[in-house]
Amino acid sequence: MNAILVALIGMVIFALGYRYYSKFIGEKIFKLDPNYVTPAHRYKDGVDFVPTNKFILWGHHFTSVAGAAPIVGPAIALYWGWLPAFLWVILGTVFAAGVHDFGTLALSVRNKGQSVGTIAEKLIGKRGKILFLFIILTLVLMVNAVFAWVIANLFITYPSSVFPVFIQIPLAIWIGYAVYKRNAKMLVPSLIALAIMYVAAILSADIAFLQIDLVAYMGGENGAGLFGLGAVSTAFLIWIVILMIYVYIASTLPVWKLLQPRDFINSHQLVVGLGILYLGLIFTNPHITAPATNPDSDISWLPLLFITIACGAISGFHGLVSSGTSSKQLNKETDARFVGYFGAVGEGVLALISILAVATLFASTADFNAAYGSFTQANAGGLGNFVEGAAVLAGGLGISANISTTIVSIIVVSFAATTLDTAVRLMRYIIAEIGSEYNVKALTKKHVATSVAVLSSTALVLIPEGPNGFGSGGYLIWPLFGTANQLLAGISLLLISIWLKRLGRNYVYTLIPMIFLMFMTLYALFQQVLFEWSWIGDNSNTLLFVLGAIIFVFAAWIALTSFQALTGKFEQSIKDD
Repeated sequence: MNAILVALIGMVIFALGYRYYSKFIGEKIFKLDPNYVTPAHRYKDGVDFVPTNKFILWGHHFTSVAGAAPIVGPAIALYWGWLPAFLWVILGTVFAAGVHDFGTLALSVRNKGQSVGTIAEKLIGKRGKILFLFIILTLVLMVNAVFAWVIANLFITYPSSVFPVFIQIPLAIWIGYAVYKRNAKMLVPSLIALAIMYVAAILSADIAFLQIDLVAYMGGENGAGLFGLGAVSTAFLIWIVILMIYVYIASTLPVWKLLQPRDFINSHQLVVGLGILYLGLIFTNPHITAPATNPDSDISWLPLLFITIACGAISGFHGLVSSGTSSKQLNKETDARFVGYFGAVGEGVLALISILAVATLFASTADFNAAYGSFTQANAGGLGNFVEGAAVLAGGLGISANISTTIVSIIVVSFAATTLDTAVRLMRYIIAEIGSEYNVKALTKKHVATSVAVLSSTALVLIPEGPNGFGSGGYLIWPLFGTANQLLAGISLLLISIWLKRLGRNYVYTLIPMIFLMFMTLYALFQQVLFEWSWIGDNSNTLLFVLGAIIFVFAAWIALTSFQALTGKFEQSIKDD
């Protein structure tokens, strides 16, 4: 099948979803008020609560949620064929992700900019809130480990991407000061910064001196490293340490100093990157060689498809960003539709090109089947297949393979790093809230909470032993990350449904995707915990079994409590602030 036709169908559905469905949800269900005083104005502090132009905020929100997951998940899910992946990305984005991201943002704005974890107490009680916070904490911890693992491995595999990524940091800080201290406009400086990054990328792609290749410095893959580790393991350790130092600093700075301007640069980078890939698709005009379906799969697509593609169809982490940082920066309540729903559409567009880049990479269906012969093969090669496929599409515009792979890896690393430091910031909020709840005052301190977040994330990515040797944590917990992520999205939709019902509004538009998502994810988690990770499974894993069992029990408990709240009578009603 022609890939351009598939892309066109997806784009038309995305456009119709944003133009009509999101407008209906915003006006008739959430009833956005342009005169409502948002938390960004009400609690303005110059650190977390900062009224922000909707385009700049969209840049922060989009790049915070569009990490590596909307690329990796679809690239792996092609194992079941391109058609199931395509349908879930398109329909999931329009009817689930957009409503979820938009809804958590609107819910938070109407509740003092609080996170969905905090709001849960008002909706389902204190016990439900505590359980929900622990699920969120576990998910964010896994996000940190997974994305740190992805970035470190990309730096090792594509050393030409390191210098352009690192040069972005001082450029973003410069933009932040220019905008907020000298009242400059952010657009032109951010475009200049992006141009500098891409010039650095072009130079780094072909000049070995600019490629920060730690493995080569230690004598190559077979070289000796530090602490008895090989060169590759030592490079991985060094990159993880550097990343964790960076996210510690980035997550404690005021949002205007680094987070907003860097994310605005990355939003341009995403637009440019997507433009290159979709234009490359037009000029190369490839045919999809991946099969539409895979009847010979060794693992059933039901329910695993819906947790393998998390970000890109729907993701609980998006709700944490919406209610954790974006709601504190929303200038007008009516901006929530653009930031929340359109942010989800943007991620759907990214997931769609990930599907097409991999589905058109191979010369024949036989070559695809050889690379995707098992789910294990798909899981191990998904990200690399996307980078190669994206480079082929970029080659349609005359961009060399070295430059295109460098640029694609920069895009993936930039988004993953954005998600990483946003996640650490969110984890700090959650740890502080748990500390307040249990009267552990030390945990309410910014640097103590951040230290706990960073150290625990580092331990999770480094300590577990696995098939990839030292630092297998991110690889090992990827299957559980997708499941926990979708469970969180389902619970958030459930909370939004309760909120809407108590306000006397139609909640069917959040209830239907919630029921679908909760069923699929609880079904998948039950299968994985009992039949795969336990001692009776083929892939017994104590870490995944313990974490998965805890999450399953907590999620089932919250679901039962929430359904009681949804279907029962209430002595107290909830009102918008």
